[in-house]
Amino acid sequence: MSWASVVSREADSAAAVAEVIAAARRRLDGGKADLAILFVSPHHAGAYDGIAAAVAGELGDSVLIGCSGGGVIGGGHEVEQRPAIGLMAGVLPGVTVTPLVADMSKLPESDSTGDWCAALRLPSPSPRGLVLLPDPFSFDSDSVLPRLDQAFPNTTITGGLASGAGEPGNNALFSGGTVLRQGVVGVSLEGDVEIDSIVAQGCRPIGDPMFVTSSEGNVVRELDGQPGFEVLRDVLDALPPEDLALARQSLFVGLVMRRNRETYGTGDFLIRNLLGVDPESGVVGVGGTVEEGAVLQFHLRDAATSAEDLRKMLDQYADGAIQRPSAALLFSCLGRGQGLYGRPGHDSELFRERVGDVPLGGFFCNGEIGPVQGCTYLHGYTSSFAVIRPGARH
Repeated sequence: MSWASVVSREADSAAAVAEVIAAARRRLDGGKADLAILFVSPHHAGAYDGIAAAVAGELGDSVLIGCSGGGVIGGGHEVEQRPAIGLMAGVLPGVTVTPLVADMSKLPESDSTGDWCAALRLPSPSPRGLVLLPDPFSFDSDSVLPRLDQAFPNTTITGGLASGAGEPGNNALFSGGTVLRQGVVGVSLEGDVEIDSIVAQGCRPIGDPMFVTSSEGNVVRELDGQPGFEVLRDVLDALPPEDLALARQSLFVGLVMRRNRETYGTGDFLIRNLLGVDPESGVVGVGGTVEEGAVLQFHLRDAATSAEDLRKMLDQYADGAIQRPSAALLFSCLGRGQGLYGRPGHDSELFRERVGDVPLGGFFCNGEIGPVQGCTYLHGYTSSFAVIRPGARH
């Protein structure tokens, strides 16, 4: 298994395509790519169709998927606010690579594995991994991901929502040489391959974990028997001044995914937005369903916290790794990168430092897909890695 990850910063679309194709061929040493994943910044929006057709033409019968991205990651570098085309290409012996294309109207109503295999035209009911690139305006990832978990319980599902456009119909999804403007494109990998996921949500807890004692949908009425707003107020009152200032713009809710523990740490929480509070009724609004009996803890996010969380998650992965990865895809939030850290390349550099200098590519997303405690979610402000390595027989 060999991979190439390359990026071009050329503003001219044709020159950029020529550069990434030539660089990928050099790094694959003439090997024919079985899979190629293309990411294109919106600076090339007027040439999306030509870019897809040119790359597909150069790659022949390789499976090609991809999307537009507000920032592009390739060759281990993060390119933001500048023209960029990134290409990941892999020679994958013993791996069955199946492209998929779907839209909401053609998805099955059941959670049957057979129905989903038919809808996505997958050759096997148990792929090792699914990489999904949905359009955020036309594809309801929040509702689809739990159903995919039900249909494919042993499959690692990762990906990111296409970005670079502020209006429906302006993002691009690449499927071969065709450009789509809605739905989802992706790829199924099965055979001699493993997909590991690393999801870094970049938050740290404040206050104590509490039981949700009254809730309805995404509204939390009571925590530990007290009005949610009063509990939150007490948590904020106990913060030092610097954290209180941070809470005014970066306050989140963490929901414990594994409740059979006495203490909780990095990776145990699913982070969701705090939508608002109502002092009069005492309720707290959360960006997701909150069940009664759940364990909830408030969280803060800043650059230092995000960096430390990512470092812990990468170290945890590296310490338990049984073999060196062949490549990795990085799906990072548009809210991370240079805007969060004050410089480009932070997450890519940390991955190389902690996991290894392997081909790394991806893009900055409108939402990131990855599992937390065995269930797949759509995240925000997250870096989600899909780490690709040969199967167990290697």
